[in-house]
Amino acid sequence: MVSLNTTNQNSLLIRIKIKISRLLLQPSFIIGLILVIILTYLVIAPIISIFSNSVSLTMMDAMLSGGKDGAFTYKYIDRVFTSSISEKIFWTPLKNSITVSFFATLIALALGLILASLVTSTNIFGRRYLGFLLIIPYMLPSQAMATAWLTMFKNRKISGPPGMLESFGFTPPDWLAYGPLPISICMALSYFPFAFLLFSSALSKIDIQLEEVASTLGAKTKTIWTKIILPLLIPTTMSVLLLTVARTLGTFATPYILGTPAKYTLLSTSLYSSVRSNESGVVAVLAIVLSLIGVMLLLVDIWVVRKWQRFITVGGKGIKRQPSKLGLFRTPTTIFAWLIFLLAALGPFVVLALSTLMREPGNFSFSNFGLAYWTGVNVPGMDQPGMFTSPEVLTALKNSFLIAGSASIICGVLGLLIGYAVVRLPGTLISGFLRQISFLPYLMPGLAFAAAYLSLFAVARGPIPALYGSISLLILVMVVTYLPYASRSGISAMMQVGPEPEEAGMVLGAGFWRRIVSILAPLQKSALVIAIILPFITGMKELSLVVMLVTPGTELLTTQSIRFLDFGYTQLANATILIIGVVVMISVLILNRVTKTNLASGLGG
Repeated sequence: MVSLNTTNQNSLLIRIKIKISRLLLQPSFIIGLILVIILTYLVIAPIISIFSNSVSLTMMDAMLSGGKDGAFTYKYIDRVFTSSISEKIFWTPLKNSITVSFFATLIALALGLILASLVTSTNIFGRRYLGFLLIIPYMLPSQAMATAWLTMFKNRKISGPPGMLESFGFTPPDWLAYGPLPISICMALSYFPFAFLLFSSALSKIDIQLEEVASTLGAKTKTIWTKIILPLLIPTTMSVLLLTVARTLGTFATPYILGTPAKYTLLSTSLYSSVRSNESGVVAVLAIVLSLIGVMLLLVDIWVVRKWQRFITVGGKGIKRQPSKLGLFRTPTTIFAWLIFLLAALGPFVVLALSTLMREPGNFSFSNFGLAYWTGVNVPGMDQPGMFTSPEVLTALKNSFLIAGSASIICGVLGLLIGYAVVRLPGTLISGFLRQISFLPYLMPGLAFAAAYLSLFAVARGPIPALYGSISLLILVMVVTYLPYASRSGISAMMQVGPEPEEAGMVLGAGFWRRIVSILAPLQKSALVIAIILPFITGMKELSLVVMLVTPGTELLTTQSIRFLDFGYTQLANATILIIGVVVMISVLILNRVTKTNLASGLGG
């Protein structure tokens, strides 16, 4: 009996060893292991570094205090939360951030829900076109709305050319030109398309049979909306609410452009000021606070959605939802919807374009229009070449394409490789780890993640050289930041492809890379295109993530527009933003054409 048990145990051990050896020889295991090592360094190491910086004495502070460089300290935590300047660098910016985020989110939520309801459920004029037009602000750089507002409402409080309204003889008061009101409005108009998309998607998926039954029982439209549709939208509402708050808290451009003249500081601009003052310890603490807020909001969103889903049942869709007839209200609601489009999308474009074509702001005579700011010929009152001849703009344009393009390609390939490893190694530690670590950057606001990378790569560490000031760092931070989208796309796509095609290739003698290139790549072409173009679009209009990492020679179009504003070259800043907007719009059209998809598909049909 003992001999038989021993034989069985040895046989089991042999089978386990064979299984492990086969696993170790699998390409998916090797790829997964390499990805684990790479992502651990690129995702976990920056987070550890910034936590370390928050409690480690910097060289400058060590010299001033007589301490040891890198020694443990509560100095920066105390400076942020309890010191005499904590009110200025944290508590007031926190209060301002909460105030602005509250009102911006409230406006964005209301606009998104109302417009989604009008486009998907009513017969307003032009709803088929509004489904796409209302998401245009989502494609524009975050500073587009803010610079358009500044161009229109700017007064003599800051230098540079006068605002358009001031040229007409009306001087906007400071509270209208700068500070919390314009910041809240501009953020709301920039982010309401995010709510519009989510609400539109949710409304199109609501079981139409529920409404049909209610109508059969004599319920009026108002009752159907208040008793059936709006309660079913609670999970979407919470997601929009929490995610929009997270976006507004991490936004840098709008608070910087419209808050700096009024000395109205938010957490994002306070963090940026600390970077410019070389206070790395304070930067680390503020970045940790922003990251914890982001994590908390995401966890609350997950908890609310899961809790609510317990009470939701899914039925058939029934017939296609028929638009409600608005009767006398059709014209005013149509005017409202198109007015929002004009204010949020077309208006900023027109204002920015006019400012670059008018030699004197507010002078609409034909002779005042020209291409001086674009060609650099006869530019009034400005010692600066035009957009077409400016070496700074050309360098920024080249860098934007190089950095966003390289990052998007790397990101797309990594996303599919992560998907391959996760799907081909089900139930393993590697699969679970890659799922979680590839999503982790999503939890951190752009400024916070940039601060983490700044702390890790500012100096050489072992075989890794100092990357600060190089294009490599900008590409790297973009790759890791956009990886959650690419990895989710890769995992989803790979789950739809079974192992049979790859096994057939093995039978025919095809090697691993031949199978990848000849079998998997063609099957995943659409997912790869999406995983590349979407990060490229985001990278072209990115500012919060890169504003702390660029140096002379590595400027992007987004950061160059901020530099122009700082020097009072408003027209050149506006022209730069127009270029970004055109590039992003063309990229979206290419995405739609290549993938046969539409960001507004299903809306207004």
